[in-house]
Amino acid sequence: MERIALVSDIHGNYPAWQAVLDDIDSRGIKRIFCLGDLVGKGPDSIRITDSVRERCEVVLRGNWEELIVRMSEKDELFGWHARRLGAERLAYLDSLPLRYDFTLSGRLISLVHASPESVFQRVQPWDAMEARLGMFTAVEAGSPFAVESSPFYSRLPDMVGYGDIHNAYMQHLDGHVLFNVGSIGNPLDGKGASYVILEGEADATELVPYSVQFMRIPYDVEQAVQDAQDAGIPALDFYIKELRTGIYRGLQT
Repeated sequence: MERIALVSDIHGNYPAWQAVLDDIDSRGIKRIFCLGDLVGKGPDSIRITDSVRERCEVVLRGNWEELIVRMSEKDELFGWHARRLGAERLAYLDSLPLRYDFTLSGRLISLVHASPESVFQRVQPWDAMEARLGMFTAVEAGSPFAVESSPFYSRLPDMVGYGDIHNAYMQHLDGHVLFNVGSIGNPLDGKGASYVILEGEADATELVPYSVQFMRIPYDVEQAVQDAQDAGIPALDFYIKELRTGIYRGLQT
């Protein structure tokens, strides 16, 4: 059986990221896919970016990568992070893809940061059915799943996983599965870093068993607070309140 750790929204929080990596390693999981927002709000975008590049097989672009690259000269919040990351890391973040498709246990799975349309199109679990079903779109031209020889040709994904909203959940919608992996560095649905473990058969073309396991990993929140204070990050008060309460306090996610 293949096991894949899906992580997202680390947001420069190194103590949370290290706690999750320790948990992944303790389970012997070798494959890690990151769904974006490596950087900002917290102070350790450099260490997170370098670590994700080393550890993650797949890395997608999130809205914070987009904002830090595009808005660094127009907004001090994003500029603060951009100046520390430097030109080479910014170029790496700018190069990240928006979507990744793969198969597991005979199911076509699509991963995005926020939605297939945009890193800024936010979909919540309580949104209209039309918006949630809109997360299931055909694979792009050039994908091996978009050619007629693929058993998944012309099919919508069976499962879509995403990040962005910092709110882990799973729903069954008209025979499809929509799930959110939650946030490692800035969960807004309670306390503890959140990630997902997918388990199934990598090469299966017919439906066989699979599992989706939601993980909550405790970490040293006060160390993350101290790191942010020491670095003097922008919007410090909002960030600290979100870390300590796990509740949205007004800082852009």
